[in-house]
Amino acid sequence: MESLKSKKATAFMSEQLTLSTKKKLLLIDGNSVAFRAFFALHQQLDRFTNHDGLHTNAIYAFKTMLDKVVKAVQPDKALVAFDAGKTTFRTGKFSDYKGGRSKTPEELSEQMPYLRDLLTGYGIKSYELKDWEADDIIGTMAREGEADGYQVIIVTGDRDLTQLATDQTTVAITQKGVSEIEYYTPAHVQDKYGLEPKQIIDMKGLTGDTSDNYPGVTKVGEKTAIKLLTQFDSVEGVYEHLDDIKQSKMKDHLIEDHDQALMSKDLATIRTNAPLAIHLDDIDYNGPDIDKLIAFYQQMDFNNFQKQLQNAGLSLDLGDDETSTALKTVSWTELTKDNLNLIDNFTDEVSFILEMPDENYHLSAFAGFVMTDGKQTLVSREVDLLQSAQIKNLMENGNIEKNVFNAKAQYVGLHRLGVKLVGVDFDLLLVSYLLDTNDNSNDLGSLAQQHGYDQVETDEAVYGKGAKRAIPDDDEQFFDHLSRKALAIQNLHEELFKELDQNEQRDLYVNIELPLTFVLADMEIAGVYVDTDQLTNMREKFKEQLSSLKQTIYNEAGEEFNINSTKQLGQILFEKMKLPVIKKTKTGYSTSVDVLEQLASQAPIVENILAYRGLSKLQSTYIEGLLKVVHSHDHKVHTRYLQTLTQTGRLSSVDPNLQNIPIQTQQGREIRKAFVPSHDGWEIFSSDYSQVELRVLAHITGDANLQEAFREDEDIHAATARRIFGLTSNDEVTPLMRRQAKATNFGIVYGISDYGLSQNLGISRPQAKQFIDTYFREYPDVKKYTEDVVEQAKKQGYVETITHRRRYLPDINAKSFNRRSFAARTAMNTPIQGSAADIIKIAMIQMQKALTDRDLKATMLLQIHDELVFEAPKEEIPILEKLVPSIMDSAVSLDIPLKVESAHGSTWYDAK
Repeated sequence: MESLKSKKATAFMSEQLTLSTKKKLLLIDGNSVAFRAFFALHQQLDRFTNHDGLHTNAIYAFKTMLDKVVKAVQPDKALVAFDAGKTTFRTGKFSDYKGGRSKTPEELSEQMPYLRDLLTGYGIKSYELKDWEADDIIGTMAREGEADGYQVIIVTGDRDLTQLATDQTTVAITQKGVSEIEYYTPAHVQDKYGLEPKQIIDMKGLTGDTSDNYPGVTKVGEKTAIKLLTQFDSVEGVYEHLDDIKQSKMKDHLIEDHDQALMSKDLATIRTNAPLAIHLDDIDYNGPDIDKLIAFYQQMDFNNFQKQLQNAGLSLDLGDDETSTALKTVSWTELTKDNLNLIDNFTDEVSFILEMPDENYHLSAFAGFVMTDGKQTLVSREVDLLQSAQIKNLMENGNIEKNVFNAKAQYVGLHRLGVKLVGVDFDLLLVSYLLDTNDNSNDLGSLAQQHGYDQVETDEAVYGKGAKRAIPDDDEQFFDHLSRKALAIQNLHEELFKELDQNEQRDLYVNIELPLTFVLADMEIAGVYVDTDQLTNMREKFKEQLSSLKQTIYNEAGEEFNINSTKQLGQILFEKMKLPVIKKTKTGYSTSVDVLEQLASQAPIVENILAYRGLSKLQSTYIEGLLKVVHSHDHKVHTRYLQTLTQTGRLSSVDPNLQNIPIQTQQGREIRKAFVPSHDGWEIFSSDYSQVELRVLAHITGDANLQEAFREDEDIHAATARRIFGLTSNDEVTPLMRRQAKATNFGIVYGISDYGLSQNLGISRPQAKQFIDTYFREYPDVKKYTEDVVEQAKKQGYVETITHRRRYLPDINAKSFNRRSFAARTAMNTPIQGSAADIIKIAMIQMQKALTDRDLKATMLLQIHDELVFEAPKEEIPILEKLVPSIMDSAVSLDIPLKVESAHGSTWYDAK
């Protein structure tokens, strides 16, 4: 391994390791790497959550590491070892072993079971052994691999494992989270410590280990230990030559701590003879299970990772040949301009698909179309035929029921052709989503198979994926697949409607989700006008501000340096400017946001660095990002609303995501100045629900104290602060108190843990726990609700919103504590979040109807969480000021009033 012989032996895992041609065994320390992965993206904890609310930062970073190390090593066999529990044979020897460690954050614990799912998809075995640590599993397996002629690569964040390094075994220590690796061979151990790998355990015997909480010899540090071992080889050698050591305090400590030193060495020694029930023959690595990996990425909302699979040209092995022989023959007729009279046979209902190969149906090309009633199936690539009188009349005839897949996409696609889709009865995508939000695939074949209809393949099986994805040139193959898709819709709609009825969800579909899909379609088609000159000016302004900030920072530092370099920034702040060190990592000083915020009051440079970081992100993510997606023909952005993604019923916005435009800073808010009316003499009008989730919480729980605050129109966060801090009505609620109460209020809605609340507020976990306990004491029916809804979920297997939107919780009775706990938190917050989603959806439907009924020119443009955004002529603004709040307030009847706040102006910024 010549490439590992540099003094530092540090490399990025994306680089190909220079490995021998031997068989290779990859061993990964699961707990250690997961811990590193969690804290690598700890500052972005809130950003890394999936649509279920599961934190995914550790999974994301672990997966990234896995990609790189598997690519670099290309193992023949692989295993990830996990600790089986806190109690091991070492705690039997020393009861305080690892006793000083703080409790694992719940946000990490909840991710651990899903790491196993990731590994399953990856095709890598995982293993744990009661009473033994992952280190011992790795040590035993490493020696087994060596004996069988394998080159062994161990990946861990724990330097204790460097004792396992041999000519056949390299220990890769993760750094900078998990993105960088230091490779320990015997030569590198010698370069770094002047010791052999086996002497690492002697060094630990002398120094002890604060992380594992065993003592060593008092006041013997690493340098002293290395000096002793260089001279006397081992702990035992040191004690055999005590007489050769001159009298000193250190010698006194060595004598006094003899037993501790031997015990510590024993605790540090990784066993290589653990009684494993798994061996080399059980851990062959044959690559990932693509189906499982894609399903896992979809569950985690790792869209970029799905794209990586596509770009790598990986295709699903769906047993095409076997499946094809199992498919029954279908008959179809190619529709042309010469046989358009066949359309007249569709008199009652028709299942229809306009095939658009790209996800963004606003831009996608049209590949063809199909329509069937189960008796006659017509297919064609000639999309222009849809504009013929016969088909246009069919599509626009409300008396002929239409069955489709993704009605919104079909509506928009036909609109682009000048055809209006009317009379939709069944949308397979929407109905399937309502029946089980866990199955939110956008592939018709996949959903059909989930519902027991096996006569259609997935698009990926027929068209391929990624760069290789293409509509077949062969008409026979393409028409056959289109026909099968349409027949799947035709054959499933009655059965799935029955399931909706059994779940009491037909009203939810008929009165909310289906009409909403057309409201959303009209909003998407309308688009939002963007003043690109404003964005361009902001880009130049931000560029100047960034340049000015950079120069100011250089002046304050007294030199130029790379502001984006953590290492260089740390040297400036903590070595040159002598600011207090708040936190250190394995690689040096931490310059994370929370650290800088604590230092901001002590030096102007820190505030300027924070400002520079924030402005830089605004520039790259939002200014440049928006400019790329403004359509040249109408100067608008046409976002797509994903109606079947989240399990709470919330809408998501993509291409671009307009729900993420920042509002926390003044500069971020100014981006909304670029969103303007599309007509002269018009204004932007905005109405926003005030604290709708907390009002839903008050309604669902029936808590008298919470309801009273809303009925009295109190500031709910101030009211909660009074209760949490035991204030009287005459006591002042400080801004800090209100902020802490606000975090607690919303934390309760999301089932937050004491760890999560402590991180949000920068307080201790005991203090955060006290806040939560006090909250539940002051709002007892909220506490009762959280307990009752979990029990209900355990019995039913699901929870519901106020409109019977259902969410199944398969892990609510799981044996795994982490999975069960996460499902319990989900049970608590889904009825709240989901009901809030129901409310604004109902308001949108009623609002669109009101605009139409009153023949107003006003247009609903956006739904941003709990906010609706319109554009309207100035003369209609007074009408909207009364109309919009009245409709939003009365969308549903709750035990406490809903409240809406409205504003208007020449830009979206002015309307907020």
